[in-house]
Amino acid sequence: MQLPSDALAFPADPAQPQRQEAAGQAEIDRAEDSAGPRALAVVDLNTASVADLNRLRGGGAIGRAIVAKRPYASVDQLLSKRVLSRAVYERIKDQVTVR
Repeated sequence: MQLPSDALAFPADPAQPQRQEAAGQAEIDRAEDSAGPRALAVVDLNTASVADLNRLRGGGAIGRAIVAKRPYASVDQLLSKRVLSRAVYERIKDQVTVR
């Protein structure tokens, strides 16, 4: 008996694709675990949205305070304008810029 050529495109074991997906996900997880630190996105203090500023790692809900004191000539104005505490500033300073 001759099978149509498209019949060979389906695996004999219906669980095969699920095992391949699980193996692929495991490989991705291992790669993420062994990868170096993730690159941080740098956001502009003068143009970023409140939501973008709130997503800064280690900052918490700081977006409204930053937006309220705009514009900024430099990142260190977050301290001189008394927008952030020094502790929060130290955690986010490498994640922000002023263009």
